[in-house]
Order: sequence, then C-alpha cells, then structure tokens
Amino acid sequence: MGDNLEELLIRLQNQEISIQEAKTSIMAYEELNFAKLDIEREKRTGFPEVVFGEGKTAEQMVIILKRLQQYAKRAMATRVDEQKAATILKDLPQFTYHPIARTLYWKHESEPDVLYGGYVAVVCAGTSDLSVAEEAAITAESMGCEVKRVYDVGVAGIHRLFDQLPLIQGASSIVVVAGMEGALGSVLGGLVTCPVIAVPTSVGYGANFNGLSALLSMLNSCAPGISTVNIDNGFGGGYNAALITSLIHRKEEKVENLIL
Repeated sequence: MGDNLEELLIRLQNQEISIQEAKTSIMAYEELNFAKLDIEREKRTGFPEVVFGEGKTAEQMVIILKRLQQYAKRAMATRVDEQKAATILKDLPQFTYHPIARTLYWKHESEPDVLYGGYVAVVCAGTSDLSVAEEAAITAESMGCEVKRVYDVGVAGIHRLFDQLPLIQGASSIVVVAGMEGALGSVLGGLVTCPVIAVPTSVGYGANFNGLSALLSMLNSCAPGISTVNIDNGFGGGYNAALITSLIHRKEEKVENLIL
C-alpha cells in the first residue's frame, strides 16, 4: 500500500479513524458475514464492485448496497427481479430501477452523468433481445459513458441497419446483441473501425439451443475485431465497451496534456 499505508497509520494515530476502519482498509475488503465486500475494486479496476442479484435476498442486497455507498460514488446491481427491487427500494429510494434491464443503479449527486468523451453504441438485432441490450446499455451508462441505442436492426431486414450506420460507425466501441443465428455481429464487424463486443442471447427456436448457436456463430465470425462474451451477458458486454471508451478518453487526455 506504500504511502497509503503510512497515511492510514497517521490517521489512526491522530484518532481520525477507528481501529476497525483501519483494519478494513488494510484488508481491502469489509467482512459482512455472508459476503466480503471488495472496497478496493474501484482503485484497481476503475469501477466499484457490481452486485449480482440472483441468489441473494433483498435484505442481503440492501446491506451490501448501503455499504457500497460508503466507499463509492456509484453503485450497481444486476439481475434483480421486480419483486426484489420493490423491497430494496423501500430501504434505498435513491436507487433507480430499470425493469427491462433488471438493474438497480445509484450515483452520488456530485457525480456527472457522463465522464468520458465519445459514446458506446448498443446495437440490438430484435425486440426480443431488449432485456440483454438494456443491461449492456445501463451498465455502460452507470460507468459514465454516453450510450446511443440502435434497436431492431437484425439481418432479416438489413436495410434497417444501413440507415443507422453513420451513428454506429461514430462510436468508440460497439455492443452487438443478437439471438437466433447471431449473424449481426459478423455483419457489423466488417463495417466499423472500432472494437465490437458481441453478446449472444438465448432467444431463438429449438436448434438455437438456448443461445448456443448464436454463441458459436459469434465465436467463429470471419470478421476481425470481434470479441464475444457469454450468452445473455449484457453486463459483460457493456462493461467491456465502457472500459474501452474510458481508456480512449484517458489516452486523449494524456496527449492533450503533452501538447500543452
């Protein structure tokens, strides 16, 4: 921890923090009995720990999210159903629930909505893929990115996609969400200069195998520049796109500083 450890010990000596607070900072996580909250995640990766809602009770999530608010200016939970969200919002009304994306999100009032230049384009093949696409979009927005949504432009009516190409091609990174045969990722990969994160969805008929056919199509794409995340993993797609966009922004800032 270096200088941070020395500063921590000075604050402890001056009785500015308690022994328990110092211990928590040194361990880099807070013990909640049922969970170990990673309080250093933002320093290491640029964004605080995100809470996965499935399998957790509303009461457990309230405790975790309240503690996250003590350490960070942004907090997010994914895969939260409406019933669980309603219970959580009774204790945490400052959070916003997005029912299509099934996400909860909060940011401190001092935090700007957008932290970086450029934007992430979230491109969705069909309306049936919207829940995964919105999970990607809300994730990128929660990380401080501007997001432009381009929905229902699948290959069955590819002329709809061409109408939106100027907007898509102007993005810093693109998330492509598609089920069925998952062809949209390959189509876009040959039309843009920025990284494409492909998200296969479980939408489709029997031989789609709950998203496996879309996953294999995206993994086997002949178009370069495509990375593929897991089936229905809108969070992973949005997170990766936001990391790319934030990295571009930091590089641009460094160049501007060098010029000045």
